[in-house]
Amino acid sequence: MNKVAVIMGSKSDLPVMQDAIDILKEFKIEVEVDIVSAHRTPEKLFDFSKNAHSRGINVIIAGAGGAAHLPGMVASLSPLPVIGVPVKSSNSIDGWDSILSILQMPGGVPVATVALNGAKNAGILAAQIIGSSNDDVLKTIIDYKESLKAKVIESSKNLG
Repeated sequence: MNKVAVIMGSKSDLPVMQDAIDILKEFKIEVEVDIVSAHRTPEKLFDFSKNAHSRGINVIIAGAGGAAHLPGMVASLSPLPVIGVPVKSSNSIDGWDSILSILQMPGGVPVATVALNGAKNAGILAAQIIGSSNDDVLKTIIDYKESLKAKVIESSKNLG
């Protein structure tokens, strides 16, 4: 079974992160959701990050706002691919603080980073990672991308 963990720094991030949860469920990929604060629950962060792979997790999506240390700290401790979702939070500087905190990782600690509040793309990317070694998930991604193409073609027919 393929499984993606979707974690966030606080419950206030859930409305953004729900897009990743929803698309993964649409692709029939098992999702584990949790709140793991880099600053308020560092012991939980360490335990989660070091043991996720042994619990059957394949990819981790980590969303965080403000200083946004969660994705990078998880990536520093886990052997799994980590996708960071910068979240525009109430204490954010137009989201730039979150974007740069996740994007500007040092060599050796990669975090794939999507757009501000781009949790849906994080879910799609996680599915594509899994699809690289799972033909059923790959077929689902191919079908999904075909449906995107069909929507654009259909919408162009209704212009003017």
